[in-house]
Amino acid sequence: MYQHRDWHGALLDFPVNKVVCVGNNYADHIKEMGGKRSAEPVVFIKPETALCDIRQPVAIPKDFGAVHHEVELAVLIGTPLKQATEDRVANAIAGYGLALDLTLRDLQTQLKESGQPWEKAKGFDGSCPVSGFIPVSEFGDAQQAELLLEINGQTRQSGNTRDMLTPLLPLIAYMSRFFTLRTGDIILTGTPHGVGPLHAGDEILATLNGKQVATRVI
Repeated sequence: MYQHRDWHGALLDFPVNKVVCVGNNYADHIKEMGGKRSAEPVVFIKPETALCDIRQPVAIPKDFGAVHHEVELAVLIGTPLKQATEDRVANAIAGYGLALDLTLRDLQTQLKESGQPWEKAKGFDGSCPVSGFIPVSEFGDAQQAELLLEINGQTRQSGNTRDMLTPLLPLIAYMSRFFTLRTGDIILTGTPHGVGPLHAGDEILATLNGKQVATRVI
C-alpha cells in the first residue's frame, strides 16, 4: 500500500488522498501530440489507487495497448486549500518530488475520438508512480526545476518547469476553485515533450534537479 515518504524513504505523516493533474501544460508536448493550447488548464484526477512507490518495479497493463511515460514535477499539499490565493498556495506546499503520469495512449485516443472522459486511460491502478518528497525549505525555486527521464540509458524527456504554460502557484489556485485540496493530496504539473511507450524490462532513471531515482518496468 502506498504511503507518502521523504526523498530518503522515511515515512511522512500525511494521509494519502487524490492526485489532481493538468494536461497540456508545456507547449512542446502539445505540439508533439498534435493538440492545441486550451484557454484554461486541462484538469483531471487520478484516484488514491493510482499511487505507487516509484522505487518499486512499475507494473504496466498488458491488454490495453501502448502505455506511455510522462515525467512530471509532483507537489505535496500540506494544508487544505479551497478557493485559494497564490499566497495561500505557496504556504500550503509541503514538498516536491517526481512522478510518472502513466497513460494508456491507445485507449486515451479512442476516448478522445468518442468524446468520452480520460479517466480509464489516466487513473488506472498503479498509473502514478511517485518518488519521495523534498521539503520546500530544501528544494529551491520550484519554477526553475530540471526534469529528466532516461529509458535504458537513453534520454527520452528533458525539460524545465520554467516552461510551464500555467505556472505552479496559479495552477494550484485554479484547481482549488473546483476541488478542495486536502492535506496529502498530490498535484501533477504537466509533462515536457518526449513522451513514449514503456515495455517490460525497461530500466528507468528519473532525475529532479540532479537527484535521481531508478526503477524498472515489469
